[in-house]
Amino acid sequence: MATWTSSSGAVEAAVWDVLRTVEDPELPIAITDLGLVRDVHVADGRVAVRLVPTWVGCPALYVIRRRVRDAVLALPGVREASVEYAYDEPWTLARMTAEGRARLAAHGLAVPACRFAEPLVCPYCGSRDVAMESLFGPTLCRATYLCRSCRNPFERFKPPHDE
Repeated sequence: MATWTSSSGAVEAAVWDVLRTVEDPELPIAITDLGLVRDVHVADGRVAVRLVPTWVGCPALYVIRRRVRDAVLALPGVREASVEYAYDEPWTLARMTAEGRARLAAHGLAVPACRFAEPLVCPYCGSRDVAMESLFGPTLCRATYLCRSCRNPFERFKPPHDE
């Protein structure tokens, strides 16, 4: 077991700070606001970051891993960095922060407050008069919709599992 020292605590704080700057490659949201960071362990200059993927088949997983590793390795006091995905607990909407939800809504992505059974609401005008355009959005984790009120197209996360 690693010994925690004050320098490890400072490095861990720096790791969390830098993780808040790493954005998802497909969305304008930090991985911390998206709820991808499960935990961070620091010991003797070695950092291990575990992430929870939003979607197991997400093509961005490799890019996110590389971005996290590069950002962590650039920190003073870090000699080694490993980034792993944890598949023992599924990602859920509850992992997202309020700030992350607001950023995604501003980007035109509808994010249910908690459960996917909630009525779909247009992120632009708030109307519930929407229609699915395609279950297959630009990525595996999103579907596309059209708001009949304001005529704007938008996307919504698909449930990653039975929520």
